[in-house]
Amino acid sequence: MSLSPARAAAYDILVRIEREESYADELLHSSQNAKLSSADHGLATELVMGVLRWRSLLDARIAAHSSQNLGKLDLEVLTALRLAAYQLIFLDRVPGHAAVNESVELVKRARKSSAAPFANAVLRKLAGEPRQRIEIAHAKDAAELSQAAAHPRWIVERWVRAFDIAQARKICEYDQRIPEISLRLYGAGAEEELKREGVEVAAGILIASARRVVSGQVTQATVFRGGQVAIQDEASQLVALLAGHGSRILDCCAAPGGKTRVLAQRNPYATIIAAELHPRRARLMRTLVPEPNVRIITADARALPFSASFDLVLADVPCTGTGTLAHNPEIRWRLKPDDLGDLQTRQIAILQSAMQYVAPGGRLVYSTCSLEPEENEEVLAQAMKANPAFRVVDCRQQLEKLQAEGELAWADVESLTSEPYLRTIPGVHPCDGFFASILERC
Repeated sequence: MSLSPARAAAYDILVRIEREESYADELLHSSQNAKLSSADHGLATELVMGVLRWRSLLDARIAAHSSQNLGKLDLEVLTALRLAAYQLIFLDRVPGHAAVNESVELVKRARKSSAAPFANAVLRKLAGEPRQRIEIAHAKDAAELSQAAAHPRWIVERWVRAFDIAQARKICEYDQRIPEISLRLYGAGAEEELKREGVEVAAGILIASARRVVSGQVTQATVFRGGQVAIQDEASQLVALLAGHGSRILDCCAAPGGKTRVLAQRNPYATIIAAELHPRRARLMRTLVPEPNVRIITADARALPFSASFDLVLADVPCTGTGTLAHNPEIRWRLKPDDLGDLQTRQIAILQSAMQYVAPGGRLVYSTCSLEPEENEEVLAQAMKANPAFRVVDCRQQLEKLQAEGELAWADVESLTSEPYLRTIPGVHPCDGFFASILERC
């Protein structure tokens, strides 16, 4: 039988994600999948992201009908089983026989024909089960929540300790939903052009100047391909807005460039230097950030090749990304507890380096898309201890200013703060989880 383009593309992407530690979003929007029809691309996206979001639950259901330990299965076979299981459990509109038959064909296509009878037997047993409702909201503790929401238990336990079980449930529920697409517009006619091309948008919930996609294929729009529209989570936009204004601005860890563009849009007459460690990402930034006042350099934020000073520095550092699991579900299966310590060491080094470039009276914004205190408050505490020339500025001041300017649409400023820091929490707020602190050099 012939394979549907959507299932074949989804399968290939899932195998690459596991084998190469690639990222789903990049592969889904790669040139290799550009030829998929709009319907096929939509289904491929649903399948890839669904399998990644629900992987541990899918594995548990597969294991219940498998005569073999899943850890001993070839990646190609396990991926085909997961793909079919997701369709059987979650997609009412997909006929069960199609999901089973095509996944068996995928096993054969991967030259694992000897495993085809095994895959067929497992999936037919799974297809005969009644669909079970996933009750995240009823989970009473971390163990139940981890199982119901398909999150690693060690991560959920951390969130229950850091917040509480109610907020942990909200985070997990948000992670398991398809998030709305948020946009940043560049150019006065961008919104009208989106409408002409069949993309309906609504105002941002957190940021007044942001837009949310209501319907339509934004990535196919001319203004998106031309750079007048960018996909960017509202919390990410808020961090860049929180940074405020300056005449000389340094963005230490700039790729992929979303916050750099917001800074350039808000500070059109400023000189902005955007540093990126990886040459490939720096080259990509040069196409994604066309603003003429931005100079992009390839450099390590821990050892920048100049001694200039800036009145505004942004250090949006590499992190675990636990606040972005709705958009990047593959992250949860790669993270290990030891990663926190390794990242913290790097984050402290970047922040201490960034502090050296802040002019007297200037400000530094430290931010992550992590929910973990080791990457947020603890990094700040260690860096501030080593450099007492800085003081923490209460983020409420800047948030209230943005609210007065009509830029911050969210009414409850208090909910966006944790002591003097900005903190957005997925499910509590309509966005990814971000942390930010404003430091001022005395």
